[in-house]
Amino acid sequence: MADKVPGRAWVVTFAGTAINLCLGILYAWSVWAKELINEKMVGQAMTGLNEGWTYLNNAQASVPFSLCVIIFALLMIPGGRIQDRFGPKVGATTGGLFLAAGCLLSGFMKSYTGLILGFGVLGGIGMGIGYAAPTPAALKWFGPHKRGLVAGLVVGGYGGAALYVSPLAAYLIKSGGLSYSFYFLGILFAAVTIIAGQLLAWPPEGYVPPAPPVKAGPTPSITKVDWVAGDMVKTWQFYALVFMFIGTTQSGLLIIANAAKILAEAAKGNPFFAANAWILASYGGLVNALGRVGTGLYSDKIGRANAYTLNCLVSALCLFALPAIIASRNLFFLFLAVGIAYWQYGGGLALMPSFTADFYGPKNLGFNYGLVFLGWGLGFFMARLGGTIKDVTGSLNWAFYLSGIVLIIAVIVCRLTKRPTAVGETR
Repeated sequence: MADKVPGRAWVVTFAGTAINLCLGILYAWSVWAKELINEKMVGQAMTGLNEGWTYLNNAQASVPFSLCVIIFALLMIPGGRIQDRFGPKVGATTGGLFLAAGCLLSGFMKSYTGLILGFGVLGGIGMGIGYAAPTPAALKWFGPHKRGLVAGLVVGGYGGAALYVSPLAAYLIKSGGLSYSFYFLGILFAAVTIIAGQLLAWPPEGYVPPAPPVKAGPTPSITKVDWVAGDMVKTWQFYALVFMFIGTTQSGLLIIANAAKILAEAAKGNPFFAANAWILASYGGLVNALGRVGTGLYSDKIGRANAYTLNCLVSALCLFALPAIIASRNLFFLFLAVGIAYWQYGGGLALMPSFTADFYGPKNLGFNYGLVFLGWGLGFFMARLGGTIKDVTGSLNWAFYLSGIVLIIAVIVCRLTKRPTAVGETR
């Protein structure tokens, strides 16, 4: 059959999912932070299982996480270069080793400095290099009619990690303390990442991805030229993709950063949800993961731009409605609106590597997507701005409105953006 995909292609895909399920250790930070923060005892020594550690304040506890996120985004660029030049096995193995070293150092030093160097610096390096390997490797095996689904499956692992890594970290802290949790998760995730990394591979030379079946839906406009990064950054479409990534990221991270607070505000008068505001964050983690796979799947059917437009416009409407929903204390509509925001955020992480491959080819996708991924890092501005707006106005309402406007602008940019053409190439 023309659309028959080799079994090896799916092995690579699900090995990539397994790797991202491990790199999602980033989602456990809130559990560690909860154990570390005590504003009244900052600098004082802990006792019991956490002997040797000292308490931190909120500002201190945010630094290792923020640093990890920034380094993660920046290291996607050299991580992509490693993937393109040396292959995905090297990238995944290197990422796993850095991740293990970071967790072990954090647990061994038992200090604020150790968390910055271990979780923040080494962990960020490991995540950036490791995350850059699986998606480009998997996409090389598939034609454009399956790129959305495959990208969604691979990156869905990172979103899906939110479902289990936080409860597991909490259990380990309760059982053996902070250091024990770092040791256990670091060694476990590094081992899985390195083992699964050996299953990653490029297609053999001369391999041609299977063609779509006759009635597969609209065929996306794809390049037949493998662009190098130097030529890619000379096209205005590259900057359009970065802005589109900022758009889809900023709205999702605004909700993710404030999910527990949003539910606590909306659930006043409902003792159960008011006392268990974490439920909205856990629910969001599930929808985030499903949004990556689901958006990738229907982007193959209706086109990347249409999928992006659908996700962002519906999410913008929900953002505009959120102040009224929160004020009305309607939890059904709250979960619906927040779920759509999480879905849209996850969907963006499936769409953007597919956009990059369609526009600039799969050969140099690791490095090229690493550059586009800078938009994800820049998208953190809205979560920060939202905090400032809340401090000034007492609510997140204007942050929701502003985020929705950015989404609409991103949709306009998307509709105006067509793939670039290389010299001598036709559309």
